[in-house]
Amino acid sequence: MQKNNPTITRAWCFYDWANSVYSLVITSTIFPIYYSAVAKDPVTASTIVPFLGFELESAVLFSYAVSAAFLIIAALSPFLTAIADYSGRKKLFMRLFCYIGSLSCIGLYFFTRETFTFSVILFVLASIGFSGSIVFYNAYLPEIATEDQYDKLSAQGFAMGYIGSVVLLVFNLAMILQPGWFGIAADNTSLPPRIAFLTTGLWWFGFAQYSFYHLPANVHHRKPKGSWVLNGFRELQKVLHQVKELPLLKRYLLAYFFYNMGVQTVMYVATIFGIEVLQLESGDLITTILIIQLVAIAGAYGFAVLSRKFGNIKALMGAVVVWIGICVGAYFTDNVYQFYILAAIVGTVMGGVQSLSRSTYSKLIPATTIDNASFFSFYDVTEKISIVLGTLAYGAIAQVTGSMRNSILALLVFFVVGLFFLFFVKGKKSLEPAVEEGTVRIMN
Repeated sequence: MQKNNPTITRAWCFYDWANSVYSLVITSTIFPIYYSAVAKDPVTASTIVPFLGFELESAVLFSYAVSAAFLIIAALSPFLTAIADYSGRKKLFMRLFCYIGSLSCIGLYFFTRETFTFSVILFVLASIGFSGSIVFYNAYLPEIATEDQYDKLSAQGFAMGYIGSVVLLVFNLAMILQPGWFGIAADNTSLPPRIAFLTTGLWWFGFAQYSFYHLPANVHHRKPKGSWVLNGFRELQKVLHQVKELPLLKRYLLAYFFYNMGVQTVMYVATIFGIEVLQLESGDLITTILIIQLVAIAGAYGFAVLSRKFGNIKALMGAVVVWIGICVGAYFTDNVYQFYILAAIVGTVMGGVQSLSRSTYSKLIPATTIDNASFFSFYDVTEKISIVLGTLAYGAIAQVTGSMRNSILALLVFFVVGLFFLFFVKGKKSLEPAVEEGTVRIMN
């Protein structure tokens, strides 16, 4: 298959447009707010909810649900990606997880207090679907583009995701804030958020069809024989052995593990920090989220330019240094205007560090491999475990010390450790600037 085919690369980027609405609508904005409202007893104002025979605080259950989804996909992805690599069915698995996630979002339209337990299960399935599809999606990058295009294409994908998610979020917010414009009675406050979940699933499912139509099904024309599962395990063993022989890849994963703990924790707790510490109104929080999303578009492209000029690792180190500054600023932030400024800076480096992390990892994978999904499963597992540990550490420190500001200092430590390990990821020519098109990667 010829690389850098514009139709295929456009279709690949378009999946970011399709699935990123989940991250914004379900993970960050409308779903958490609606979940909290439904979980609160209208008579007693209690936030204790029943779930599978247990009585739990709703916020704790939400945290457990997110952690469970990440842990499940972290456990499954190495084996499923190995099977996908052996069978040549990467797109099939990507499509399967996409459908699990999008259909679960559609099912959240029926989320009420009466369907609370079932809806939480749907939320977990939606998270699994999103995370699972991303593993196979990322694995396409080194197969559809030459190395000199990784940074640009990765940034383009993230940018399209930010744009698409903002478009749908603005539509859903208009429906929630002005239900009359859409023929919805003002007192029917539960319907607009539930329609938002429905539109998220439909958007994700519908726009993904363009990607699935154009992305190649079996790039390396593999013809599996025998048991997919058994041979998939053998494929995983082979890739694991290769990873052990790639010192730069291991160093990079270690650095990524620590600085990603900081990045992802900030993304997940920024709203809670604004509510609990700064006492911000919902309108201020929504404005903050929109600022982050829009600025992140420029950040993704900006860091792609920096990587061409200074190299991937130096660009990432610069981003991590900015993240350290953000932690210091967050510790001293005490009003909404400072929070807006901080959000703009977060958006700039959030888009850059996410897109550049993905493309950098792609460059560290051996050029001769045909097991890209399996290699990206290690990237995905590193990401998921770092999210679980990062959010756990943030919450534990806040609980023990009684202040979320102290948790911010823990994030600063994560970034410092990540920066330290990034310093030792050097020596591979493909990570340096001015890589010419058609350059052949060297094994590290």
